[in-house]
Amino acid sequence: MNFFDLCVACGRATGRFLAACGRLLAHMIRLTYRYWWIVLTIMILGIAAALYYTRHGNQTFKVNAIAVLNGPSITQFEQSYTALRSCMMLPDDMPLKELIQTKKVRDFQTYRVIDCLGDSTADYIDFKGAVSLKDTVDVPMQDRLCLQFLIKERDKDLIPLVEQDLLQWLNSNEAMQEAYVTYLKNTLSSVQFNHSQLLKLDSLTTHYYFHAHHGDQPLTGIESGLVWVGDWRIHLFLKDIYQHQKRTNWMDQRIQLATAPVVLENHFAVDPKPVNGRNKFLFLFLLLGWIGGCVLAEIIDQRKAISAWLKA
Repeated sequence: MNFFDLCVACGRATGRFLAACGRLLAHMIRLTYRYWWIVLTIMILGIAAALYYTRHGNQTFKVNAIAVLNGPSITQFEQSYTALRSCMMLPDDMPLKELIQTKKVRDFQTYRVIDCLGDSTADYIDFKGAVSLKDTVDVPMQDRLCLQFLIKERDKDLIPLVEQDLLQWLNSNEAMQEAYVTYLKNTLSSVQFNHSQLLKLDSLTTHYYFHAHHGDQPLTGIESGLVWVGDWRIHLFLKDIYQHQKRTNWMDQRIQLATAPVVLENHFAVDPKPVNGRNKFLFLFLLLGWIGGCVLAEIIDQRKAISAWLKA
Protein backbone atom coordinates (compact mmCIF):
# COMPACT_ATOMS: atom_id res chain seq x y z
CA MET A 1 0.00 0.00 0.00
CA ASN A 2 1.44 3.34 -1.05
CA PHE A 3 0.68 6.78 0.34
CA PHE A 4 -2.09 7.43 -2.21
CA ASP A 5 -3.87 4.19 -1.27
CA LEU A 6 -3.58 5.10 2.41
CA CYS A 7 -5.17 8.51 1.77
CA VAL A 8 -8.00 6.87 -0.19
CA ALA A 9 -8.62 4.35 2.62
CA CYS A 10 -8.66 7.13 5.23
CA GLY A 11 -11.06 9.17 3.09
CA ARG A 12 -13.43 6.24 2.69
CA ALA A 13 -13.33 5.48 6.42
CA THR A 14 -14.07 9.14 7.19
CA GLY A 15 -16.96 9.10 4.74
CA ARG A 16 -18.45 5.95 6.27
CA PHE A 17 -18.12 7.47 9.73
CA LEU A 18 -19.88 10.67 8.69
CA ALA A 19 -22.62 8.67 6.98
CA ALA A 20 -23.14 6.61 10.13
CA CYS A 21 -23.34 9.81 12.21
CA GLY A 22 -25.94 11.17 9.80
CA ARG A 23 -28.07 8.01 10.05
CA LEU A 24 -27.80 8.10 13.85
CA LEU A 25 -28.86 11.75 13.95
CA ALA A 26 -31.82 11.04 11.68
CA HIS A 27 -32.89 8.11 13.88
CA MET A 28 -32.67 10.29 17.01
CA ILE A 29 -34.83 12.95 15.33
CA ARG A 30 -37.47 10.32 14.48
CA LEU A 31 -37.41 9.03 18.07
CA THR A 32 -37.81 12.61 19.33
CA TYR A 33 -40.85 13.09 17.07
CA ARG A 34 -42.49 9.77 18.01
CA TYR A 35 -41.79 9.92 21.77
CA TRP A 36 -41.63 13.66 22.26
CA TRP A 37 -43.19 13.55 25.75
CA ILE A 38 -40.41 11.27 27.01
CA VAL A 39 -37.58 13.25 25.40
CA LEU A 40 -39.06 16.58 26.50
CA THR A 41 -39.42 15.36 30.09
CA ILE A 42 -35.78 14.25 30.25
CA MET A 43 -34.62 17.55 28.72
CA ILE A 44 -36.61 19.53 31.29
CA LEU A 45 -35.00 17.48 34.05
CA GLY A 46 -31.60 18.23 32.51
CA ILE A 47 -32.35 21.97 32.51
CA ALA A 48 -33.42 21.78 36.15
CA ALA A 49 -30.21 19.93 37.03
CA ALA A 50 -28.13 22.57 35.21
CA LEU A 51 -29.88 25.41 37.01
CA TYR A 52 -29.33 23.70 40.36
CA TYR A 53 -25.67 22.94 39.64
CA THR A 54 -24.94 26.51 38.52
CA ARG A 55 -26.85 28.32 41.27
CA HIS A 56 -25.08 31.39 42.65
CA GLY A 57 -23.73 29.87 45.86
CA ASN A 58 -22.50 26.75 44.07
CA GLN A 59 -20.57 28.48 41.29
CA THR A 60 -16.90 27.49 41.28
CA PHE A 61 -14.08 29.92 40.46
CA LYS A 62 -10.38 29.64 39.71
CA VAL A 63 -8.09 31.50 42.11
CA ASN A 64 -4.61 32.43 40.82
CA ALA A 65 -1.41 34.00 42.13
CA ILE A 66 2.20 34.29 40.92
CA ALA A 67 4.73 32.76 43.34
CA VAL A 68 8.35 33.95 43.38
CA LEU A 69 10.92 31.32 44.35
CA ASN A 70 13.78 32.93 46.28
CA GLY A 71 16.35 30.19 46.02
CA PRO A 72 14.34 26.93 45.90
CA SER A 73 14.18 25.12 42.59
CA ILE A 74 10.91 24.23 40.89
CA THR A 75 11.51 20.57 41.78
CA GLN A 76 11.84 21.39 45.49
CA PHE A 77 8.71 23.53 45.30
CA GLU A 78 6.68 20.81 43.58
CA GLN A 79 7.69 18.24 46.19
CA SER A 80 6.32 20.44 48.95
CA TYR A 81 3.29 21.58 46.96
CA THR A 82 2.24 17.98 46.21
CA ALA A 83 1.09 17.58 49.83
CA LEU A 84 -1.69 20.10 49.17
CA ARG A 85 -3.20 17.83 46.53
CA SER A 86 -3.69 14.89 48.91
CA CYS A 87 -3.40 16.66 52.31
CA MET A 88 -1.94 13.44 53.77
CA MET A 89 1.27 15.13 54.97
CA LEU A 90 -0.36 18.26 56.36
CA PRO A 91 -0.48 18.60 60.17
CA ASP A 92 -3.83 17.95 61.83
CA ASP A 93 -3.94 21.39 63.48
CA MET A 94 -3.62 23.14 60.12
CA PRO A 95 -6.94 24.76 59.07
CA LEU A 96 -6.11 24.22 55.40
CA LYS A 97 -6.20 20.44 55.85
CA GLU A 98 -9.82 20.55 57.00
CA LEU A 99 -10.73 22.82 54.08
CA ILE A 100 -9.22 20.36 51.61
CA GLN A 101 -10.87 17.36 53.23
CA THR A 102 -14.28 19.03 53.16
CA LYS A 103 -13.76 20.03 49.47
CA LYS A 104 -14.11 23.74 50.20
CA VAL A 105 -10.86 24.25 48.30
CA ARG A 106 -9.61 21.71 45.79
CA ASP A 107 -7.57 21.02 42.66
CA PHE A 108 -4.30 22.71 43.62
CA GLN A 109 -2.30 23.13 40.40
CA THR A 110 0.88 24.86 39.23
CA TYR A 111 1.60 26.35 35.80
CA ARG A 112 4.82 27.61 34.27
CA VAL A 113 5.31 31.35 33.74
CA ILE A 114 6.74 32.29 30.34
CA ASP A 115 9.31 34.98 29.55
CA CYS A 116 9.25 35.83 25.82
CA LEU A 117 11.74 38.72 25.71
CA GLY A 118 14.43 37.32 28.00
CA ASP A 119 14.17 40.33 30.35
CA SER A 120 13.27 38.35 33.52
CA THR A 121 9.70 39.66 33.28
CA ALA A 122 6.65 37.40 33.22
CA ASP A 123 4.79 37.73 29.89
CA TYR A 124 2.06 35.11 30.17
CA ILE A 125 1.10 31.88 31.93
CA ASP A 126 1.14 28.55 30.13
CA PHE A 127 -2.21 27.20 31.36
CA LYS A 128 -2.41 24.65 28.51
CA GLY A 129 1.08 23.21 29.01
CA ALA A 130 1.90 23.85 25.35
CA VAL A 131 5.38 25.37 25.84
CA SER A 132 8.36 23.04 25.69
CA LEU A 133 11.17 23.35 28.21
CA LYS A 134 13.57 23.46 25.24
CA ASP A 135 11.85 26.43 23.61
CA THR A 136 14.36 29.24 23.07
CA VAL A 137 11.73 31.96 22.47
CA ASP A 138 8.99 31.26 25.00
CA VAL A 139 11.26 30.38 27.89
CA PRO A 140 9.72 29.03 31.14
CA MET A 141 10.99 31.07 34.09
CA GLN A 142 12.90 29.20 36.78
CA ASP A 143 11.97 31.50 39.67
CA ARG A 144 8.23 31.96 39.12
CA LEU A 145 5.18 29.71 39.07
CA CYS A 146 1.46 30.31 38.85
CA LEU A 147 -0.49 28.74 41.72
CA GLN A 148 -4.14 27.89 41.22
CA PHE A 149 -6.97 26.23 43.13
CA LEU A 150 -10.77 26.08 42.92
CA ILE A 151 -13.20 27.55 45.41
CA LYS A 152 -16.96 28.06 45.46
CA GLU A 153 -18.74 31.39 45.63
CA ARG A 154 -19.97 30.83 49.17
CA ASP A 155 -16.42 30.12 50.42
CA LYS A 156 -14.58 33.12 48.93
CA ASP A 157 -14.01 34.61 52.38
CA LEU A 158 -11.63 31.69 53.08
CA ILE A 159 -9.09 32.81 50.45
CA PRO A 160 -6.90 34.87 52.90
CA LEU A 161 -6.77 31.87 55.26
CA VAL A 162 -5.80 29.55 52.41
CA GLU A 163 -3.05 31.96 51.32
CA GLN A 164 -1.66 32.25 54.84
CA ASP A 165 -1.61 28.50 55.49
CA LEU A 166 -0.24 27.71 52.05
CA LEU A 167 2.73 30.07 52.42
CA GLN A 168 3.34 28.88 55.97
CA TRP A 169 3.48 25.27 54.80
CA LEU A 170 5.76 25.98 51.83
CA ASN A 171 8.18 28.18 53.77
CA SER A 172 8.51 25.63 56.58
CA ASN A 173 10.23 23.13 54.28
CA GLU A 174 13.83 22.62 55.43
CA ALA A 175 15.32 22.11 51.96
CA MET A 176 13.67 25.29 50.71
CA GLN A 177 14.90 27.24 53.74
CA GLU A 178 18.50 26.11 53.12
CA ALA A 179 18.25 27.16 49.48
CA TYR A 180 16.79 30.49 50.60
CA VAL A 181 19.68 31.23 52.98
CA THR A 182 22.22 30.64 50.21
CA TYR A 183 20.21 32.70 47.74
CA LEU A 184 19.84 35.61 50.18
CA LYS A 185 23.57 35.67 50.88
CA ASN A 186 24.46 35.68 47.18
CA THR A 187 21.84 38.30 46.34
CA LEU A 188 23.03 40.69 49.06
CA SER A 189 26.57 40.30 47.81
CA SER A 190 25.44 41.05 44.23
CA VAL A 191 23.53 44.14 45.36
CA GLN A 192 26.55 45.54 47.19
CA PHE A 193 28.79 44.82 44.21
CA ASN A 194 26.40 46.48 41.75
CA HIS A 195 26.13 49.64 43.85
CA SER A 196 29.90 49.90 44.28
CA GLN A 197 30.52 49.38 40.57
CA LEU A 198 27.88 51.98 39.69
CA LEU A 199 29.74 54.57 41.80
CA LYS A 200 33.02 53.69 40.13
CA LEU A 201 31.49 53.92 36.67
CA ASP A 202 29.92 57.27 37.48
CA SER A 203 33.24 58.65 38.74
CA LEU A 204 34.82 58.05 35.32
CA THR A 205 32.73 60.86 33.84
CA THR A 206 34.70 63.45 35.82
CA HIS A 207 37.96 62.73 33.95
CA TYR A 208 39.20 64.03 30.61
CA TYR A 209 40.34 61.69 27.88
CA PHE A 210 42.51 62.24 24.84
CA HIS A 211 40.88 61.81 21.42
CA ALA A 212 42.67 62.01 18.10
CA HIS A 213 41.33 64.66 15.77
CA HIS A 214 39.86 63.21 12.58
CA GLY A 215 39.80 66.42 10.54
CA ASP A 216 42.04 67.33 7.62
CA GLN A 217 44.12 69.66 9.77
CA PRO A 218 44.74 68.11 13.20
CA LEU A 219 45.03 70.40 16.16
CA THR A 220 48.59 70.77 17.45
CA GLY A 221 50.12 72.44 20.46
CA ILE A 222 53.07 72.47 22.84
CA GLU A 223 52.64 72.40 26.58
CA SER A 224 55.46 71.82 29.07
CA GLY A 225 57.72 70.53 26.30
CA LEU A 226 55.17 67.92 25.11
CA VAL A 227 53.65 67.91 21.66
CA TRP A 228 50.10 66.54 21.30
CA VAL A 229 47.81 66.05 18.34
CA GLY A 230 44.05 66.05 18.83
CA ASP A 231 41.92 67.52 21.61
CA TRP A 232 40.92 66.88 25.20
CA ARG A 233 37.31 65.97 25.87
CA ILE A 234 35.30 64.60 28.70
CA HIS A 235 34.06 61.04 27.97
CA LEU A 236 30.55 60.16 29.21
CA PHE A 237 29.70 56.53 29.90
CA LEU A 238 25.98 57.22 29.81
CA LYS A 239 25.01 54.02 27.96
CA ASP A 240 27.03 51.87 30.33
CA ILE A 241 25.67 53.72 33.34
CA TYR A 242 22.04 53.26 32.21
CA GLN A 243 22.53 49.54 31.60
CA HIS A 244 24.21 49.04 34.94
CA GLN A 245 21.56 51.15 36.69
CA LYS A 246 18.84 48.95 35.18
CA ARG A 247 20.61 45.85 36.47
CA THR A 248 21.04 47.45 39.90
CA ASN A 249 17.37 48.36 40.13
CA TRP A 250 16.39 44.80 39.20
CA MET A 251 18.63 43.41 41.92
CA ASP A 252 17.14 45.85 44.44
CA GLN A 253 13.66 44.63 43.56
CA ARG A 254 14.77 41.03 43.98
CA ILE A 255 16.15 41.68 47.46
CA GLN A 256 12.94 43.44 48.45
CA LEU A 257 10.93 40.35 47.45
CA ALA A 258 13.34 37.97 49.16
CA THR A 259 11.60 37.96 52.55
CA ALA A 260 10.94 34.18 52.52
CA PRO A 261 11.71 31.14 50.35
CA VAL A 262 8.32 31.56 48.60
CA VAL A 263 6.48 34.87 48.32
CA LEU A 264 3.55 35.99 46.20
CA GLU A 265 3.88 38.85 43.73
CA ASN A 266 0.19 39.51 44.27
CA HIS A 267 -2.44 38.12 46.57
CA PHE A 268 -4.67 35.36 45.28
CA ALA A 269 -7.12 36.83 42.77
CA VAL A 270 -10.43 35.27 41.74
CA ASP A 271 -11.06 34.72 38.05
CA PRO A 272 -14.40 36.47 37.33
CA LYS A 273 -15.47 33.73 34.89
CA PRO A 274 -16.89 30.72 36.78
CA VAL A 275 -15.81 27.20 35.88
CA ASN A 276 -19.42 26.03 35.83
CA GLY A 277 -20.91 28.89 33.85
CA ARG A 278 -24.68 28.82 33.48
CA ASN A 279 -24.89 29.14 29.69
CA LYS A 280 -22.30 26.43 29.07
CA PHE A 281 -23.88 23.94 31.44
CA LEU A 282 -27.41 24.68 30.25
CA PHE A 283 -26.34 23.71 26.74
CA LEU A 284 -24.41 20.68 28.01
CA PHE A 285 -27.22 19.33 30.20
CA LEU A 286 -29.77 20.06 27.49
CA LEU A 287 -27.73 18.01 25.03
CA LEU A 288 -27.27 15.19 27.54
CA GLY A 289 -30.99 15.29 28.31
CA TRP A 290 -31.83 14.95 24.60
CA ILE A 291 -29.42 12.02 24.20
CA GLY A 292 -30.73 10.37 27.37
CA GLY A 293 -34.32 10.88 26.24
CA CYS A 294 -33.55 9.31 22.88
CA VAL A 295 -31.92 6.32 24.58
CA LEU A 296 -34.96 5.84 26.80
CA ALA A 297 -37.27 6.22 23.78
CA GLU A 298 -35.25 3.60 21.89
CA ILE A 299 -35.56 1.19 24.80
CA ILE A 300 -39.33 1.68 24.88
CA ASP A 301 -39.51 1.36 21.10
CA GLN A 302 -37.58 -1.91 21.17
CA ARG A 303 -39.17 -3.26 24.35
CA LYS A 304 -40.66 -6.29 22.59
CA ALA A 305 -37.36 -7.27 21.01
CA ILE A 306 -35.54 -6.73 24.32
CA SER A 307 -38.14 -8.83 26.18
CA ALA A 308 -37.84 -11.63 23.62
CA TRP A 309 -34.06 -11.55 23.89
CA LEU A 310 -34.23 -11.77 27.70
CA LYS A 311 -36.66 -14.71 27.57
CA ALA A 312 -34.63 -16.60 24.98
